[in-house]
Amino acid sequence: MTMKYRVLGLSGLRVSELSLGTMTFAGGWPGGDIGANEAKQIFDDYRDIGGNFIDTANMYGQGASESMLADFIQTDRHELVLATKYGMSMGTNDPNAGGMHRKNLVQAVDASLKRLKTDYIDLYWVHAWDRFTPLDEMLRALDDLVKAGKILHIGASNIPAWRVAEANTKANLRGQTPFCALQLSYSLIERTIEHDSIAMAQAFDLGVLAWSPLAGGLLTGKYQNGGGEDGRLKVSPWGDDNFNHRNDAIVAKVVEVAAEIETTPGQVALAWLLAKRAIPIIGGSRKTHFDEALGAVSVKLTPEQIAALDAISIPAPVNPASILPRIDAMYYGEVIERYDA
Repeated sequence: MTMKYRVLGLSGLRVSELSLGTMTFAGGWPGGDIGANEAKQIFDDYRDIGGNFIDTANMYGQGASESMLADFIQTDRHELVLATKYGMSMGTNDPNAGGMHRKNLVQAVDASLKRLKTDYIDLYWVHAWDRFTPLDEMLRALDDLVKAGKILHIGASNIPAWRVAEANTKANLRGQTPFCALQLSYSLIERTIEHDSIAMAQAFDLGVLAWSPLAGGLLTGKYQNGGGEDGRLKVSPWGDDNFNHRNDAIVAKVVEVAAEIETTPGQVALAWLLAKRAIPIIGGSRKTHFDEALGAVSVKLTPEQIAALDAISIPAPVNPASILPRIDAMYYGEVIERYDA
């Protein structure tokens, strides 16, 4: 089992095809809180097969995840692509303790650098869109930090496609640092980002990272036939939204494909994302979850299996993309059938 590498979008960064997510490292999140010893074993296993892409955030455990990682990364910090995020409130009553604005950015990056015990962050994510902060302020502030050497590259997480496109267009025209990657919820269950964000990423040459690649564990098959009573989706207040006929059919197909190639449903779901050139962020509440996810790098789906998974999970069309095939016919008439793009 050996990790492969990809160039991350517009950057020159070489990153592993699976990113190690550390949200549950001392995070206190529902369904999992991994202590230091278990987290170190997970980190070491990831590194042993060539993993180099670490994902965290300042708000994970209110800084505890970053502090825990600091002890793990010191030996080979120069080999790691370390990514963290800012933007979410750190739980104070200070109205400036969250958001994309310059004040929070400067305070957040300095705090993360201190917790991580490092001089720079390889990839700094804007954690989510902030509708109250002017885009121009955020772009200038991020560019200043790149010029100062505190961060090397920037990424956009949970930001609408049109905003990312606007940001990169402005950054490129002004000679500022553009986003090099997206981080979005993406899985066989959640494919709606393909309508705009994935197409935009291809047009702007942005890397795509998938958070919740197993849809909260749904794609592992553990909730089939009423199972997984103690699972995160069963205890989550919004978990019931995931249990419906469409998702049942998707999970059943994933389980079927897994049986065909004698692997696990979770590994099939991750292998599908890898085939789509996305980088799954692997996580979990126990070491066994990470161990299984790492095995996905050895799973190869056939074109027929990928097509079957595509067909069962295709998202509902949206306007105007849904009418474009008819528009083609109106433009070109019957000759469209003979047009070789």
